[in-house]
Amino acid sequence: MGSPFFIRISPVLSDPLVEIIHLLQPNAVFSKGISGAGEWAVRYSPFGYPSFCVVMDGSCRLAVDGHDSIRLEVGDFILLPETPAFTMSGFETTTPEMIDPEVAATRSDEVRHGRQSGPPDVRLLGGYFIFSSPDAGLLTSLLPGLIHLRGVDRLVRLVGLIVEETGEWKPGRELVLSRLVEILLIEALRSAPDKNAPPGLLKGLADERIVAALRQIHGNFGYSWSVASLAKEAALSRSAFFERFARTVGMAPMQYLLSWRMAVAKGELAKRDCRIADVAERVGYGSASAFSIAFSRHVGVPPGQYARECWGEHDSMTA
Repeated sequence: MGSPFFIRISPVLSDPLVEIIHLLQPNAVFSKGISGAGEWAVRYSPFGYPSFCVVMDGSCRLAVDGHDSIRLEVGDFILLPETPAFTMSGFETTTPEMIDPEVAATRSDEVRHGRQSGPPDVRLLGGYFIFSSPDAGLLTSLLPGLIHLRGVDRLVRLVGLIVEETGEWKPGRELVLSRLVEILLIEALRSAPDKNAPPGLLKGLADERIVAALRQIHGNFGYSWSVASLAKEAALSRSAFFERFARTVGMAPMQYLLSWRMAVAKGELAKRDCRIADVAERVGYGSASAFSIAFSRHVGVPPGQYARECWGEHDSMTA
């Protein structure tokens, strides 16, 4: 009797970068043109929201707090996941004009710095968006504080599409903008140099051993993982894996797993029809009581209270 034919279906590996961007829920995009001429410099106070810009013409200087000053040229792309304070200027020394980002964000017209007449020395398209996730701070902490990319034409085109879409209202506008920003984030993060990246997600994704564990965590976060079982997935000894994961990602493996489980749980609890027992099972807890204890310890409030507060906020916004 001949051997039967077996069709082996390979499991679909989870992509941690996509999972995190989906959980961040980027939306509410705002964009506009920015230009400068002559002697000019502006100093923005910390904003907190993620922002981006691309240089369309000319050049200027950008100094983001905590990072070296850089020269921006045509085609350069900047992404600031949390937008700390920064100074943008021409190349002549002058006292910066202080800018309140909250006020500047309400302006829909193109902003011109320095000399108001004549052609600009630099022209940029920039904007910001909002992460709806309650765990945005945790997730953005896994990303570099400043991403500077040069010569990535797709990013220039994406920013142009975002600016075009925000220019006028059309049916489906919010959905289109949300998808464009998701693509923008993925393109920017996977184009970012990873060899010298600080500890975080990008550095973890660039490590072939660590990414094996990250894919398992994101794809099977309900499984009863241990440091030993994750080390096996990474083909490393337990001690070598623990040290390498913590050094590369910036937190211990089980801390990362717990943080990810709680981030997913928050997203589920924010849904009106969620059941705590179902959420507990999805994120790897054997009982609702064990999940409630872990959630309360991690978040500061029980899951039921957290869910009610989320629903109350949603009702107040839609009232």
